[in-house]
Amino acid sequence: MNRLAGVTSPYLLQHADNPVDWWPWSTEAFEEARRREVPVLLSVGYASCHWCHVMARESFEDEATARLMNEGFVSVKVDREERPDVDAVYMEAVQAATGQGGWPMTVFLTPDAEPFYFGTYFPPEPRHGMPSFRQILEGVRTAWQDRHDEVADVASRISADLAGRSIRLGAPRPPGAEEMGAALLGLTKDFDARWGGFGGAPKFPPPMVLEFLLRHHARTGSEGALQMASATCEAMARGGIHDQLGGGFARYSVDAQWVVPHFEKMLYDNALLCRVYAHLWRATGSEQARDVALRTADFLVRELGTAEGGFASALDADSDDGHGGHAEGAYYVWTPAQLTAVLGEADGELAAECFHVTEEGTFEGGASVLQLPDRETPLLDADRFASVRRRLFEARAQRPRPARDDKVVTAWNGLAVAALAETGAWFGRPDLVEAAARAAALLAEVHTSDEGRRLVRTSRDGVPGSSAGVLEDYGDAAEGYLTLYAVTGEAEWLTRAGALLDTVLERFAGADGALFDTADDAEQLIRRPQDPTDNAVPSGWNAAAAALLTYGAYTGEHRYREAAERALGVVRELAARAPRFLGWGLAAGEALLDGPREVAVVGEEPGGALHRAALLSGAPGAVVAVGAPGASGVPLLRDRGLVDGNPAAYVCRGFVCAAPVTDPEALGAALRD
Repeated sequence: MNRLAGVTSPYLLQHADNPVDWWPWSTEAFEEARRREVPVLLSVGYASCHWCHVMARESFEDEATARLMNEGFVSVKVDREERPDVDAVYMEAVQAATGQGGWPMTVFLTPDAEPFYFGTYFPPEPRHGMPSFRQILEGVRTAWQDRHDEVADVASRISADLAGRSIRLGAPRPPGAEEMGAALLGLTKDFDARWGGFGGAPKFPPPMVLEFLLRHHARTGSEGALQMASATCEAMARGGIHDQLGGGFARYSVDAQWVVPHFEKMLYDNALLCRVYAHLWRATGSEQARDVALRTADFLVRELGTAEGGFASALDADSDDGHGGHAEGAYYVWTPAQLTAVLGEADGELAAECFHVTEEGTFEGGASVLQLPDRETPLLDADRFASVRRRLFEARAQRPRPARDDKVVTAWNGLAVAALAETGAWFGRPDLVEAAARAAALLAEVHTSDEGRRLVRTSRDGVPGSSAGVLEDYGDAAEGYLTLYAVTGEAEWLTRAGALLDTVLERFAGADGALFDTADDAEQLIRRPQDPTDNAVPSGWNAAAAALLTYGAYTGEHRYREAAERALGVVRELAARAPRFLGWGLAAGEALLDGPREVAVVGEEPGGALHRAALLSGAPGAVVAVGAPGASGVPLLRDRGLVDGNPAAYVCRGFVCAAPVTDPEALGAALRD
């Protein structure tokens, strides 16, 4: 019996009609494996994963394959986005055993959840040196039956090795200017000076690294840091990875030139990139950066917004190809003939030249991914280009849309709240600030329990899921609340951030300043996951450290800053060795070195001249409070009043305060100092 009907995960629901007797991750599944004396087949993926869909069509929907799975195993399906703790533990085992990882992830476990055989995607027939999935099933089943003691011994040793891994910081010290410089040097060595970005194909957008580079430039004036950030942002904006019609970015580029993306569009990528482009505009005044930030924000609200006010997780890479099947990128690619059919002969030819659409194509079947030319070769005037883009966007909207994974993930919505709040405030878009507030309210009302102190990981259709929040949920939700407070001055969000960060200190922190990805009262896996390195999103470790640092500056309570300094000790250890995988931690390190800068704007409504000057300062260590003189509940506003009856800004840096100012230009100068 397939037991996935009725779960909240869209990914699991995609498999509810499989002939496989799937179980969700549960104690009951492992009890069933013990009762039957069979191994557990753990399959981990996510709803917008292209190769997960491929393996599902080839194997999980196949009656003969399903029969092998049902006869020899208890099969457990996990959504990695809903249970990142389960994914992290077994992905570590896969990477250690095979040297690589990815999704779909396929792991065979004992009934005690100990892993003994690993893989990712397996084809239905032997291919490219890989055995077929059926061969794997038959081989594992035979080994389990004929060499059971050997398999159990292997599983026990692997589990013991995993359980023994932990991060020990000794006497952690926060990073200094030397570590920031070493990280910049390491990034310079990996920088692709021709195409932007870091490393080669496949090439992923590096928003957290870009955030570090922009903050490093703001603190030190480093032109090299700004140049790497600017060049990368411009190359991505003009490339096929950026949706030139609807805004937003795809997950990654399969080539080093940003031309052909893997077409899934993730909430977290777009939230992080929206914020980066807004920060680039703040640093440079680039109109392209402003345009990309706003178009990405509009994509988030238009395409990922849910009826309850949150944001869905992703759009699928695949969609109906118009010929009775599904194909990756079908929604996004164009041929010259398709352009002409929509635009007419003259505009069709110009659009083909402008967007690099050729008869040969840049993608499969002679189709092309839309790109923009270099800035030196504009092909259309602004009005004509806007008309072409609008007409193509409207025509594309008639195509079958990619599926949407509409579960709401706490952490990623926290990132979206921060991005939309800042973008809306800076560019005069109150609708975006309102969208950020709606999402924050959903997190507060649906995802939160125990007087605002505990989080669940997901919800769907306004119904909270059963999985407990992990560290990244607490860190990113707090980041969103703190940013929303800076923009709106509504003290509720500062209070809510503090409640979450108190839970971080009580439930997720180790004695030496290290942080764990799961709470001390969470479900006990074979290892308590712990990872300070950033991947597609900020690690929970670095997200929490950054939020603790900001909250400490707002409240003046040293225990939060001290906890952040201890956690950022890992940045000191890894900055020179792995800067590409530590961007958010490095960005927090820049804030630590620059601040704390505390800015209290009193007597002015949010969005006023002083408040805006404070928000746009760019100082990495700055926090901004705005409100009435002496507003209760906000430490930075206490005992601060008007100056000669006028709104005033009070600036303190490094625990030393300057005289208040009433002029926005003077405030900007003080914050640039």
